[in-house]
Amino acid sequence: MFPTKTDKARDELQGGQRTLSQRERALLLMADGRRSLTDFSPLFSTKDEAAQAIQALVQRGYLQTPKAAVAPPVAPAPAQPEPIAAAEPIQIATSADTFDGKRSLATTRMFLFDICERMFVRRDPKFALQMRDALREARDREAMLTIAALMLTEIEKSAGPERAESLRERIDKLLPPAEIVH
Repeated sequence: MFPTKTDKARDELQGGQRTLSQRERALLLMADGRRSLTDFSPLFSTKDEAAQAIQALVQRGYLQTPKAAVAPPVAPAPAQPEPIAAAEPIQIATSADTFDGKRSLATTRMFLFDICERMFVRRDPKFALQMRDALREARDREAMLTIAALMLTEIEKSAGPERAESLRERIDKLLPPAEIVH
């Protein structure tokens, strides 16, 4: 569902009229036909609460959902030219983020602070505060790994295992290697 504003919603958002709550008005501001329920969820306690708010605004005439309109006839695709065989296979980098800087706890800490700001401050401010405090106190590799593990667990829940794994790989590149004791 990708709701869009109606004329009634635009009137509500004009200065002087305030019949909706702050959250409902924020939802109207965000409704542009490109955002889905997932994008609206951070405004509410649960995804179900966001869905109910959207449905209520649709029923009250503030939002509309795109109708399952009849798709226009699809034009035939233009003929594609024959591919030209390359002399050598084209190599594509598998990671857009290459890092060949110095590994350090300070770099790792700054990266974890950045993840905290981007992933948790708006979604879960209490957790973000806890992670920031823990990062300020972290003094060794094991402490960093513990904090990173907590953050990655939450990221996996909210953004999926692929996102968590890509961040885990980046953290592994930033942390100094473990010291081997004989």
